[in-house]
This record gives sequence, structure tokens and C-alpha cells, in this order.
Amino acid sequence: MHTINRLTELRQQVREWHRQGLEVGFVPTMGSLHDGHLALVKAARARSDRVVVSIFVNPMQFGPGEDFDSYPRTLDADCAQLLPLGVDAVFAPPVREVYPDGDQLSTRVEVPGLSDILCGSYRPGHFVGVATVVAKMFNMVAPDLAVFGKKDYQQLAVIRRMVRDLNFPVQVVGVDTVREGDGLARSSRNAYLSAEERETASQIYATLREAAEWLKAGPADVAALEAWGRERLDGRGFRTDYFSIRRQADLQPPAPGDRELVILTAARLGSARLIDNLEVSLPGPLA
Repeated sequence: MHTINRLTELRQQVREWHRQGLEVGFVPTMGSLHDGHLALVKAARARSDRVVVSIFVNPMQFGPGEDFDSYPRTLDADCAQLLPLGVDAVFAPPVREVYPDGDQLSTRVEVPGLSDILCGSYRPGHFVGVATVVAKMFNMVAPDLAVFGKKDYQQLAVIRRMVRDLNFPVQVVGVDTVREGDGLARSSRNAYLSAEERETASQIYATLREAAEWLKAGPADVAALEAWGRERLDGRGFRTDYFSIRRQADLQPPAPGDRELVILTAARLGSARLIDNLEVSLPGPLA
């Protein structure tokens, strides 16, 4: 496994793999790896001849007052976890390699209709930062396929739309969320939780599951169920940004006849902002 810091070296390596007719899989991360990330790497390994994992804390997707400076940076420990998984290259560029003129002066990629809803309405500019850095990484790595987790469902939707709209020759693969034994989605930000908060955090998934059962039992008042979810989480000590039921395909509000839905939530607990979601396939059309 090679650790690469410079774009010229990365491109030289990937060109050689492509010259040999090998398929390159890519897993973009911000490091501080956990089992959720490792599941993405394993999925890429199963689908590709060569695997590149990027480790880059992207300044453009952090807003004012967010945790860019304190976000955990654990490159050596991350590489130790990746080594036994058959990763061929770790791309860990400095900020200046990705943003030569600084992220404030970089060309930006925006995905209208998906970037400013749900988390986008609470974190203005976040998904512009995500779409921009992923577009740049696709141009740098030139992968044949890229793997993302479904834990950040909105991020996955943004990237899929960007790939379609900008004609990137990249297959985007979504992988199911990896959870703790009590259902809490694995996240680097779980480290911010105190022991008491960590116990409370499991209520996010419990609330999603209960809401999903009500939806499947039907008929369901979507607005009332969303209000119930917010009140349920707030009553357990969260500060809920949203608890929303959307269509899986485009994250728009569901309409009568829809069957493939997703329940999404973002809630703050202590200093951590936690996100999660649960896909729901209704037995019959939504009334």
C-alpha cells in the first residue's frame, strides 16, 4: 500500500493501472476511520481490481463555527486499518494540492434542488463544498467506480445527481449504514459524545424504526408523523433540526402513490450533530 501526497504521482499510478486494463475503485473519506468506512473499502475491493482511499479533511464543507480545526486527524492509525484490507493507494494530499489558490477562490459545484434542503438548510454551503471536493477528487483519481455510505443519504443523492448532470464516467455505489449494537450509526463524531449522551444517542435509530413501522402499517399522516418524530427526540434531550419523510429517488416530499420512502433526521446532542436515516418500502402506495 502506497501513501501518495501529490497529484502527479497519483495520476501516474492510476494511468498505469488503466493501461493494464484494471478497474479502479475509489473511497473518499475525511479520515478518523471506523467500521463504517471499512465497509465501504471492502465493497470497493470486491468490485475493483485496484482501490484508492483518499483521506482529506475538506475545509470547503465546514461552515463558520463548525469543527474543522478540531476534526480528528489520525492518518497513521487510518493507514494501519486500511493495510490488511488490500488497499493499493492512500491519497492524503495537503490542502494546497486540492485548492492551489485556497478554497475560497476555487471553482464551485452546486446541485440545485438537493443542496439547500434538509441538512443544506441548516449548513449553508455544506453540499457545495461536498460536491466541489468530490468532483475534484473524481478528476484527480479518475476512478471507474466510487463507494459512499448511505448514512449521509443526502450526500449520496447530491453526488449521484452531480455525476449524472456532469457526465462523470463513474459508477456510484451506495453501501448500507454500519451500526453499533444498539443501532447508533457509526460516525467519527460519536467520539464527541459523553457516556450519558452516547446512551441517549441510540434513541435516534429507535425513533426512526418506530416511525417506519407506522408508515408501513398505513395509512399515515406524513406531517403528523414528522412532528411526532421531532417531539420524540426533543423530549429525550436532543435539539432536533429536522425529522422528515421524503422520496428515496429525489428527496422531495412524498406524493400519493409513492412507495419507496426514506425517513431522515439530524439532531444535536451535546456538542455533536448526529444524522441518520432509514429507507422504507411501503406494502402499498402512499395514500
